[in-house]
Amino acid sequence: MTNPVSITAPEGLPFIEIEREFDAPRAAVLEAHRDPELVRRWLGPRGYEMEIHDWDLRTGGRYRYTHHSPDHGSFAFFGSFHSVSPELLIQTFEFEGVPGVASIETMRLEALGDGTRTRATIHAVYPSLQARDGMIENGMESGVVEGYEKLDEVLARETTPTD
Repeated sequence: MTNPVSITAPEGLPFIEIEREFDAPRAAVLEAHRDPELVRRWLGPRGYEMEIHDWDLRTGGRYRYTHHSPDHGSFAFFGSFHSVSPELLIQTFEFEGVPGVASIETMRLEALGDGTRTRATIHAVYPSLQARDGMIENGMESGVVEGYEKLDEVLARETTPTD
C-alpha cells in the first residue's frame, strides 16, 4: 500500500508544505536519503534515469545530480546540506535551468508509534511566488508522488530481513 502525499501551496505565500508517511523506521528513511546508490533508485519520476555527480549528506555537504528523461531531455539540480541530524535535514535546492532561484528546504523526520513508521514533513521556501508556482507548474507533484512510491519500494527491499 502506498501512503498518500499531502502537498500544500498556500495562496499568497512563497512556500510549499509536503507531508508523507513511510512504513519504515526513521533510520531506514534517513539512510535512503544518505546513501547515493539508494537515492539514485528513488528520487524523481518513474522513467527517468538519475546520474549523481556529487552526494554528501552531512552538515556542510553538497549535492548535484541530473535526471535524464527519454522524452524531455536532461535536468540538473544542486544544493548544499546545511544541517543534518536523524530528525532534521536543512538544504538548499536549485534547478540549473533557472539559475539564481534557490529554495531552502527543511525536512523533519518523525518516528511514529513503536518506531516502525516515519512521517516526513517538508517545508520549502522560495524567493518569490513566481518561483514557487514555477515549481508546481513544472511537474513537482508527479515527481514527488512517484519518487516517494519508488522510495517505498526501496525501503521494502532494504528493511525486509532476508533468510
